[in-house]
Amino acid sequence: MTKEPKGSVDEIKSDLVRHLANILEETDLSEIEYDNGSLRIRVARQGRETAVMMPAPIAPSAAPAAVVESTPDTAPHHPGAVKAPMVGVSFLASEPDTPPFCKVGDSVTEGQTLLLIEAMKTFNPVPAPKAGKVAKILVSDGQPVEFDQPLIIIE
Repeated sequence: MTKEPKGSVDEIKSDLVRHLANILEETDLSEIEYDNGSLRIRVARQGRETAVMMPAPIAPSAAPAAVVESTPDTAPHHPGAVKAPMVGVSFLASEPDTPPFCKVGDSVTEGQTLLLIEAMKTFNPVPAPKAGKVAKILVSDGQPVEFDQPLIIIE
């Protein structure tokens, strides 16, 4: 049995925003996001100030089939999609003047580095989960990426 939190929903949201802002300051992050399915809150630092963005809660769609038809891109559901393991910035090469880790049409081996994601001043390699051929590269060099965002399709 769970207890209902005391206070209004706005007070709870306000407390959550304050808590997220405190975490942002303590960890020196530039942004933090909270999402529980019905509520999404993003707190981002811009310069020395902190901005709070709270989109309205997402209402369930009455016609989910229409949403699926309006988004023909199947990359997120492709069995060969390599997804971002973290939020950060994608880099297709180790240095600006070096060739990319892989190109469309290249054959890759399991564990081979496909790209880097820079997060909190650390460059994290994204390895190929399986051997195959690079069919699509869905991000560009220097592009911000979200957690679980498809980056590359391997077939």
